Amino acid sequence: MAAAVPTVPMLQDKLTNEIFSILENKFLFGYDDHANLSPNNYHHLSSHGKVRILSIDAGGSTDGILAAKTLLHFQSILRRKSGNPTAQIADFFDVVTGAGAGGILAGLLFTRGKEGGPMFTAEESLKFIVDNRRKLTNYSSSGIFSRTSSKAGKALDKVFGEMTLRDTVKAVLIPCYDMRSGAPFVFSRADALEMEGCDFRMAGVCGATVADRAMEVKSTDGRKKIMAVGGGLGMSNPTAAAITHVLNNKQEFPLCKGVEDLLVVSLGNGDLEYSHLISSSPPPLLKIAADGAADMVDQAVSMSFGQWRTSNYIRIQGNGVAAVGKREKRNMLSIVDDMLAQKNVESILFQGKKLVEFTNMEKVDMFVGELIKEQQRRNNSILPTVLLKHTTNNIYSPRSSSATTLSTLSSY
Repeated sequence: MAAAVPTVPMLQDKLTNEIFSILENKFLFGYDDHANLSPNNYHHLSSHGKVRILSIDAGGSTDGILAAKTLLHFQSILRRKSGNPTAQIADFFDVVTGAGAGGILAGLLFTRGKEGGPMFTAEESLKFIVDNRRKLTNYSSSGIFSRTSSKAGKALDKVFGEMTLRDTVKAVLIPCYDMRSGAPFVFSRADALEMEGCDFRMAGVCGATVADRAMEVKSTDGRKKIMAVGGGLGMSNPTAAAITHVLNNKQEFPLCKGVEDLLVVSLGNGDLEYSHLISSSPPPLLKIAADGAADMVDQAVSMSFGQWRTSNYIRIQGNGVAAVGKREKRNMLSIVDDMLAQKNVESILFQGKKLVEFTNMEKVDMFVGELIKEQQRRNNSILPTVLLKHTTNNIYSPRSSSATTLSTLSSY
């Protein structure tokens, strides 16, 4: 009896299992299955390009301002080096993920605006975070909004209106913690395009990822309900989730096989100095737990990249910055500038952190060069690295239901 011929789904499952097996070994044991590759062989394997991921942590000690200011520097350097004075962050990344204040930044920078491009520039995003910092870090709902959270809800509604996950320009992943399931839940553009009941208004998504109390978020068709609290509780550093999404999403990232096919920028939001918090109240303890979880993700991800750690992965994080209180006299932006001037820190799993010779800003400048090289490679390549799905409905007309939305393929 002849052997059965493997079907396409069977082959895809086999490939996925192999990829996750390699990634798991790299996370746990630092396994490197490419150690015997020569530079020529590596160039051949990587000629199809790299998927570019931007990951932004939850609030941290600077409530999103460190990440927002870093992105402003990213945008400035991208414009200068690319020769395009109107270039935006979304032009040079394929995937964005953000938790807490990082999720709001992801929404501002990657939701489609009236002209078809991203809604906010990096300057406008930084201004929004600074102006609304107190509102957004106290966003909550228990059926009746407090005065502060009501202002935050209005601010998000004013910015995003009726825009939904389907109205984002690139792949977007924003986590929260679902009290009903007792597990993290990730709002995903890919799911919104593929499945009924998975499209959510961006205002609700951003509200959920910063919520400090449970709030109900409904899909646009009312089929799915999430009892959400902030993404910082369950996934303060969403980098690993984004990598997993890319490696497992063969429809949109068909040629990405492992970490060697990725360029990842992970932005922290300030590493607190805890020596003055000996008599800790619950909020500081939650921050400690969130920072610890974010560091562990950074260490595991950094180790998983193996020999590509310094070329394909960058982590920008303040190192030992004192918490900022309401009576802090120094300007928050000055504190953030100090963080960017610090020596960059690299994490090694189970071995802690080490300072490197470059500052955070110098690392940003070097990594921007890699992003531009990838963009130039794509401009001269006929083989698409990314196949993102897009809606065909008119994004400026009122939505009747998610069932009226279709999708097509376009290449990048």
